[in-house]
Amino acid sequence: MSGKPHYVLARDYLENVRLNLHHYLIVELFGYHIHPDIPVSDENLRIADIGTGTGVWLTDLARRLPASVQLDALDISFDSTPPPEWLPSNMQTIQWDVKDDVPEELVGVYDIVHIRLFIFVLLEAEVQPVLERLLKLLKPGGYLQWTEVDMGAVGIQTTSPSNSTEALRKLIRLSESHDERLRPRWVPSLASKLTAVGYEGVREDIRDAPPHLALALHDCNIMIHETFARKFNNQERAQVLRELIPQVEQETKHGACLAFTRYTVVGRKPLAQ
Repeated sequence: MSGKPHYVLARDYLENVRLNLHHYLIVELFGYHIHPDIPVSDENLRIADIGTGTGVWLTDLARRLPASVQLDALDISFDSTPPPEWLPSNMQTIQWDVKDDVPEELVGVYDIVHIRLFIFVLLEAEVQPVLERLLKLLKPGGYLQWTEVDMGAVGIQTTSPSNSTEALRKLIRLSESHDERLRPRWVPSLASKLTAVGYEGVREDIRDAPPHLALALHDCNIMIHETFARKFNNQERAQVLRELIPQVEQETKHGACLAFTRYTVVGRKPLAQ
């Protein structure tokens, strides 16, 4: 595993705040934790959250489902997850890298597999193998739900055409030049990728946030660029980013923000498998 690229973000309290805030904003945008087409009436469901991070999707979900539902948080690191003593009693952590083979004990055990915000983790060539592994996790008839940001659909919303957006545009160019994983363009094809791998009944829910929510998501995402400034190996580029962020803040205060299209894609494992 030492040959795999390092995680491009951080695992610290600032990143935890961002992830937790982003969770609630995304729920506000889509209006659900689990897509309404996915049945949740079975009191003995087993649900997996892939790349759980702070575990907030599961801990927020736990109070909405019976305590008999088993909630499994899967990740390569639990540095950001609360101590086990502070997790819901029906929630456990399982160490697994989505780029590795599925452990035998996890094959075909989940009714629902949830994954989101992997655009900075996966290159496009890695998406199909990951979808195949997630399919293995599911029971026949089980559902995958994947929520992502389309970085290729970035736009700039302004309160007036005359508003300055120079810093925002420079921020986009600077961030994407840092790492290939920061230029993902595969999200719009995610639904077709599910179909190609063998998921049935694939559907996508595509949302653009209204301006007030787009602004909140924008402020949240600026914290990502703060992280990049801390993690850039190129100190000259890091300094440029540190100087740029206050300029972005000023443009935001005057009525300009980045706006992204977001996708939730759902697919079902065939009953015959």
